[in-house]
Amino acid sequence: MQTRIITAIVALAVFVPLVVIGKLPLLLLTIALGWVAMGEMLRMTKTLLVSFEALLSLTGVVALVVPNNFWIWVSDNWPMTVTSDTVVSTIAFLFLLRTVLSKKSFNINYAGVLFLSMVYIGKGFHYFYLADQKGLAVLFFGMLTVWITDSFAYFCGKAYGKHKLAPTISPNKTWEGSVSGSVIAIVVMTVLYSATGWLHRPVLELLLATVFLSIGGQLGDLIESSFKRHFGVKDSGNILPGHGGILDRFDSMLVVMPMLSILGFLQ
Repeated sequence: MQTRIITAIVALAVFVPLVVIGKLPLLLLTIALGWVAMGEMLRMTKTLLVSFEALLSLTGVVALVVPNNFWIWVSDNWPMTVTSDTVVSTIAFLFLLRTVLSKKSFNINYAGVLFLSMVYIGKGFHYFYLADQKGLAVLFFGMLTVWITDSFAYFCGKAYGKHKLAPTISPNKTWEGSVSGSVIAIVVMTVLYSATGWLHRPVLELLLATVFLSIGGQLGDLIESSFKRHFGVKDSGNILPGHGGILDRFDSMLVVMPMLSILGFLQ
C-alpha cells in the first residue's frame, strides 16, 4: 500500500502540472504514454520491440495521437497529401504484406491484434489530448467520472458485493460494486457540474453523459482485463510500482475520451 501511495503522489506531481500547461508538453507526454502502452501490448503478445511489426505499431500510435492540425501543417509543407488516415492505411497494408512475406511466423491473427491495439491506444490518447485542448473542465469531466466510478465500485464491491460481474475476465468485480460506483458518480458529477456551471450544459445532458461515461469506463477496464486474461499476464507492465502498467491505469480513459467526442463534448 505504501508503494502504491508513493507512486500515485509522484505520478500526479508530474501528470497534473503537464495537464494544466497543456499544448506541446502535454502532447509529448501523451505520445510517450501511447508508446509505453503500445510497448506493453507488444510485451503481452511477446513481440520484439525491435521487430518490423513493433516499429509499425509504434509509428501508428504516434500518427493517431497527434492532433489534426499537425497533419494540416504536414500537407501544406509536403508535395503529397499526408494525413493520419493515409499513414494508418499504409501501416495496415504493410501489416498485411508482412503476413505474406513472413513464411507463417506472422499470421493474420497476430496482425489483427497489433493493428487493433494500435488504433485502440492511439485514438484513445488522441482524444485525451483533444479533451485537454477543449479545457480542463471537459477533461476532468471524463477523468473524475472514471475515478469516482472506479473508487466506489471497489469499496462498495468489497463491502457488500456478492454477484460477480464478469467472473471469467475480472473475478473481483461485482454487480453491486459496479452499480454503486456508477450511481455515486452520476450523482456527484451531475451535482458538481450543474452547481458550478463549468460546462454550461443542461442538467439532464450532464446526467445522461455521466451514465454513458461511467458505464463506458467500466467496459474499458474489462476490455483491458480481457486482453490480459487472453495473454496470461497479471499486469500490463510494471512501470508504475504498485499500480502495474500504463494500460492498467488508462484502460478506462481509452474508452471514455473517445466517448466524450461521440457525446459532443469535444466540438
